[in-house]
Amino acid sequence: MVFLRILSCFAFVGAAYGCGTPAIPPDISGYSDIVNGEEAKPHSWPWQAALQLSGFFCGGSLINQNWVVTAAHCSAREYDLVVLGAHDLRSSTEDVQVIGVGQVFPHPEYNDISNDNDIQLIKLARPAQINRHVSPVCVAETRDNFPPGTTCMTTGWGRTSGNAGNPATRLQQAALPLLTNSKCSQFFGITSKMICAGANGTSSCKGDSGGPLVCQKAGAWTLVGVVSFGSADCNTMTPAVYARVTALRAWIDRTIAAN
Repeated sequence: MVFLRILSCFAFVGAAYGCGTPAIPPDISGYSDIVNGEEAKPHSWPWQAALQLSGFFCGGSLINQNWVVTAAHCSAREYDLVVLGAHDLRSSTEDVQVIGVGQVFPHPEYNDISNDNDIQLIKLARPAQINRHVSPVCVAETRDNFPPGTTCMTTGWGRTSGNAGNPATRLQQAALPLLTNSKCSQFFGITSKMICAGANGTSSCKGDSGGPLVCQKAGAWTLVGVVSFGSADCNTMTPAVYARVTALRAWIDRTIAAN
């Protein structure tokens, strides 16, 4: 894939599947690029969501039975669909859950020029059914610290090269190191609400927008970033930029509590 594109869990029914602990463990023994990608083990990232209208347009992350996190620039609408439990978007045999969008909550301070606060919450029209293929990711807490150099994972169906005309059919994964904001600012204008990863020969790309950047915390995969933007050609030696979940966690909590 190329671009952009908790440790506490939110409560949910189906406690046998704790947040951030896939029933089918991912294969992360051979980290590779999304661009020039490595296909993920099917259903090993069970919080991965696909947003669709006439076709796939953005990723997202299930954080409990009722809520999905994506990017504000994905501009989800109430006539869109959320697909959970998918691996191959062209398959007609996968046991996926296709759920309507109930309400959308883009961050009220999202700036479409700077991409600051590039996060959006989707309340599902009905609860997702938690099972082996669909379960939530943990969400980073405000006080969490994921230091630069930490190797994290991003997933999505975005392009597998900067010149590829179509997104990936099967879910891809890539390992990316976190960068300091000072290092990232050599490439982009960024804010404290952003976190960068990559510049190591791997990258997310167009079509990955809204999808997860997850890091392990006490053995559980935790949502640390939401795919926001990067280089136009998905250059693998340029970092990708993600909405920083620790800086946005309070807004997430307030929005869910009020709705």
